[in-house]
Amino acid sequence: MSTNIQKITFGGGCFWCTEAVFQTLKGVQAVTSGYMGGKTKKPTYEQICTGATGHAEVIEVEYDADVLNLDELLLVFFKTHDPTTLNRQGNDVGTQYRSVIFYHTQEQKEKAEAMIKRLTDEHVFDQPIVTEISPVSEFYKAEDYHQNYFMDNSMKPYCAFVIQPKLNKFAKEFTDKIKPELL
Repeated sequence: MSTNIQKITFGGGCFWCTEAVFQTLKGVQAVTSGYMGGKTKKPTYEQICTGATGHAEVIEVEYDADVLNLDELLLVFFKTHDPTTLNRQGNDVGTQYRSVIFYHTQEQKEKAEAMIKRLTDEHVFDQPIVTEISPVSEFYKAEDYHQNYFMDNSMKPYCAFVIQPKLNKFAKEFTDKIKPELL
C-alpha cells in the first residue's frame, strides 16, 4: 500500500459529473462530494443552490501520487469540464458551479498555474481559461444522497443524458487511465 496519498479539491460544475469521472481513474482512492469556498458554516444543498453562500460544488480527491501524478489529474480536470465559462457549466448557472481548484500545497498551486499556461499556449480552448485557483478552505461534505451519485443512480434521466455521455467522451480520451475493472 502506498504512503504517497495526496488530496486536491476540484470544482467543475455539478459535483455528480465530476465525481463520476474521477472515481474511474487508476490511483484515485476516494472522491467525496461537498462544498468549499463560501462564508456559511455547514451549508446545506438547498442553501448552496441559491448561490448566496459563496460555496462551490466540489469534489475532494484522494489519490496515490505514485500511480497518478498531479499533471495527469489536472489534465483530466481541465478536459472534462468547460474551464472557459465563468460561473457556468452547461445549463447549470451560478457561482456554485464555477471552475475552481482549491490547492492543498504550494506545488499544487504552481502546477495548476503551469497547466493553465500550457493549455493556453497550446490553444486547447477557443476562449481564455477562467478557472479560479484558491487555497483550500473548510470542506463541508455534501449530504449522503450526493455521494456516489452516478453509481447509485445511473438509470435516472440526468445520469443517462448528462453524466453517461460525459463518461463516454472521457473514456475515449483517457482509456489508459481508467481502472481496469471499469472498462
